[in-house]
Parts: sequence; structure tokens; C-alpha cells
Amino acid sequence: MPASFNSFNSDQQCEKGLCRNPSARCLEKSSKRLHIGLINNMPDGALEATERQFLSLLDAASEGMSVRLSLFALPNVPRNEFGAQHISRHYASVESLWETQLDGLIVTGREPQTPKLENEPYWPSFTRVLDWARTNTYSTIWSCLAAHAATLYMDGISRVRNDNKHSGVFECSRMLDHPLIAGAPRRFRLPHSRWNGLPDDQLMRCGYRVLTQAAHVGVDTFIKHCRSMFVFFQGHPEYEANTLLLEYRRDIGRFLRSESDVYPLVPQGYFNNEMADALAGLQQEAMRSRNHDLLPQVTAILEATNLENTWHSTAVGIYRNWFQYICTQKNLRLQSSRRMEMRNMADLVQVPAVASSFSKIAIL
Repeated sequence: MPASFNSFNSDQQCEKGLCRNPSARCLEKSSKRLHIGLINNMPDGALEATERQFLSLLDAASEGMSVRLSLFALPNVPRNEFGAQHISRHYASVESLWETQLDGLIVTGREPQTPKLENEPYWPSFTRVLDWARTNTYSTIWSCLAAHAATLYMDGISRVRNDNKHSGVFECSRMLDHPLIAGAPRRFRLPHSRWNGLPDDQLMRCGYRVLTQAAHVGVDTFIKHCRSMFVFFQGHPEYEANTLLLEYRRDIGRFLRSESDVYPLVPQGYFNNEMADALAGLQQEAMRSRNHDLLPQVTAILEATNLENTWHSTAVGIYRNWFQYICTQKNLRLQSSRRMEMRNMADLVQVPAVASSFSKIAIL
């Protein structure tokens, strides 16, 4: 069964759109009841952590609104036994999405298994979700690799691999004023964790608007308006304080087990100087010899550090603005539907007497 929080608790008739003469206040209340979907494509080991991250962030951002979150899963995403069981217990199939009324959608990425994203086994389902989201959501968020896949499918923009993995908490600068980042300072810090990036010049040529840039790592947040407003994050506002730490330890383990030829750089702007120096020393030792005994030493050093989620307030503000955008668009559509209903009722009143009599019976 899909997970949920802040379940709708308002009058059931209003919720179902059955009010005969909804007031402006009633319409406003209806617009503040949001149903959000999360398509979680993360690897098995990160499934629960990703759920927790988004639940916590959306809950913090939902003040004054009633939000229901439903979880969906794409088919053909490689899963181990644990991941498959977790998905079957807590997620709905994406096939049920087509008949679901959502206000907003969030789609996460995952590490690709093939050199070309189009060859990923879930690509057909992913592109169908994107086409559906254009006309069936007020706004959709595409996170990290999902942003890369979406821009590739929509406009043929290929991501570019960097020499090193961009990992750390980077300073971002506002490039444009937009309601999505209203209230954010001109410069703020957000986590990034990726090997690849999207060229800003190609994005702008294809009609995307770059809202924020991250120092030394390129585009951070950008948008494109279809019928739905598509929001793209190359960073990870949803990350918890220790997420980059866990990814860093994972990547070190891959190197020590010879699963990767690259020893990960220490995440930038994340650890204090003393911690960064200690980790750099272990890196030099590991580069001389891939000794598996180094991983416990790395773990011991990492577990001794105290990390603070310095980007939490900024992330909450961005997602609160996203909710507010959806509420505004939903309210406008509700008002438009109400005006059309009133015009239709007025037309019924003005038809000839015989038809009018019949219409009254039908209405009653």
C-alpha cells in the first residue's frame, strides 16, 4: 500500500467536489489539499533512506497544507530479493499511475547500468511517465539522473562526464528571480553527488531557464514549462546530514575491492579541515596499496565526526515554494472549472420552457 502522511482530513463532500455552491474559502481549502507521487528508482540499499529523506522534507515544507504522498515503482528496475520485497509491500505499480489524480510528482534517479541511458531496462516506462506528467500534473520534479534522462528524452541533451565526481556541499548562486526560490538568499549551499553534468548553454538554447548555478560544478536548479512546470535538480536538497558521508565510504569500499579504479575525492565543503586532512592521508595510503584493512580505519574516522545539515532550511523553503506553486495553479483551475459550471447552469436557465422543465428534473 502506498505510504502517506498528513492525510486529507477536511469535509468529505468538499474533497470529492460535491459542494453545491463552494465559497472562495472552500476552493482555497481544496487547492491546499495536495496529492504528491514519488517514483523512487534508487538502488535497494538506498530505498528506505530516500523514502525517509523525502517524507521528512515534504512534511517540513507542508505547513498550512494537507499533503498525501504515494509511492510508485517502475518495472524492470534491477532489484535484489530485499528490494523486490520492499517494493511489493510498500509501492504501487507505475501502471496504476495512469488512472491516479496527482497534483505533483517527484522522480528520482539511480546509477546507470549501461553507457547510454536509452538502453536502461526501465527507459520505456520512464519516458511514458514523462509524457504522462506533462499533462497530468501541475508540476514534476526530476532529481539528479532523472533530470539527465528527462532532458535527453525531451530535447536530446546529453550529459557530460566530469574528470572527477562532484561530491560535497557547494555554494549556489541565484541566476534568475523565480517563485521557486523566493525567499532564498542570493547565495546558499546545497549537496551535489554526481559524475555527470548538463551544459548550461544547451539547456538555454532548448528553452530551459537556469535558476541557480553551483560554484565549480555548473547548473544546480533549472525549469521548463510544458503544461506542467518541470523542475530539475542536479543537486540533492533532500539529503540528510550523513548521506554524503555514507556515499563516500561506499565509494572507498568499491576502490579497495577493485570494483572501481578511482579513489573518491573527499567531499568538498563538508568535513572540517582536520577531518579532511585525516581522510586525505588515508587516501594516499590506499593509493600505494589497496589494503582492505583500511576500510575499518576510514569508518572509524567517519563515525567520529559530527555533521550538521546546514542546507535544511533552504531545502524546506524551496519545497514549500513548490507546494505553493502547485496550490496556486490548482486554485486557478478550480476557479476556472467553477466559472464554466456556472456558465453552463446559466445556459440551462435560458433555454425554452419545455427544455427548461426537463432540465430542472435532470438537475434535481
